[in-house]
Amino acid sequence: MSETAVQTGPQEIRTWLVERIAYYLDRPADEIDPSGPLVEIGLDSVYALTLCGDVEDEFGILVEPTMAWDHPTVDALTAHLAEQVARQ
Repeated sequence: MSETAVQTGPQEIRTWLVERIAYYLDRPADEIDPSGPLVEIGLDSVYALTLCGDVEDEFGILVEPTMAWDHPTVDALTAHLAEQVARQ
């Protein structure tokens, strides 16, 4: 878990998600539309599962393997994860 996980707010989570997804897709972060469907920007099931593991490691929370499909945009993921992080 990141040392600052407890202090992480929605903006930090959103930035981290955008940068992580951009890394997976080998694209600049400014090409990731936070309101666009993840599947439309190229996030496949392998990357979706990888994202789950990375989220768990970064924020110290457990997430469902269907997280990226249940919350299909960066904005939706941000809201979901901010709520989860705030609960810990």
